[in-house]
Parts: sequence; C-alpha cells; structure tokens
Amino acid sequence: MEFLQEYHLLGLIIGLSTFLIIGLFHPLVIKAEYHFGTRCWWWFLVAGIVAVVLSLLVGNVLISALLGVTGFSCFWSILEVFHQERRVKKGWFPRNPKRTYPWDNTEA
Repeated sequence: MEFLQEYHLLGLIIGLSTFLIIGLFHPLVIKAEYHFGTRCWWWFLVAGIVAVVLSLLVGNVLISALLGVTGFSCFWSILEVFHQERRVKKGWFPRNPKRTYPWDNTEA
C-alpha cells in the first residue's frame, strides 16, 4: 500500500479496478436474467448493501473504495436486470427455453 501511495498509483489502481468490476457485472446481469429472470434483483440489493456496509467498516482506502464500487455496481445491476428483460423481449438477447416469460402469458 505504501508503494502505491509513494508512486501515486492508488488512483490508477482504483480506476482500473472500477473498470474491471463494471465489466464483470455486464455478463453477470445477462446470465442472472437468463437463468433466474427479474426475480434475482433482490440478490443484487443484498449484495450491494453488504458491500457498502463493509466499505464503511474497512480502514484500508483501496479495499474500501473497491467495496463501494462493487456495492453501487450491484445497485445499478438491479435496474439493468429489468432492462435486460426488455432486451430479451425485443429479441436482442437469447431467451431461456426452460423459463416462461411474463409476456408469453396469453390468458386474458
């Protein structure tokens, strides 16, 4: 940690890690919606709350920042799960043939 601060690399490491965390959440949202649908939104909520609370409790700036980024990426993923469902409905992403979708319900 001292090395990162001495050479002013902490911001660079946090920026790169943020980029990777956000990049990780993109396929994670796609897979979660594919396998579980929108009902998995609360997993992202719980994970986000845990990560944000941990970020407040950790004394290390790097770890605290990465936990904060992960927490808020989880919160953003809640919205993205519902957007992903719309993208599937439009045919932009594959449907899971083992699941039923709300828009497939033809009963009126």
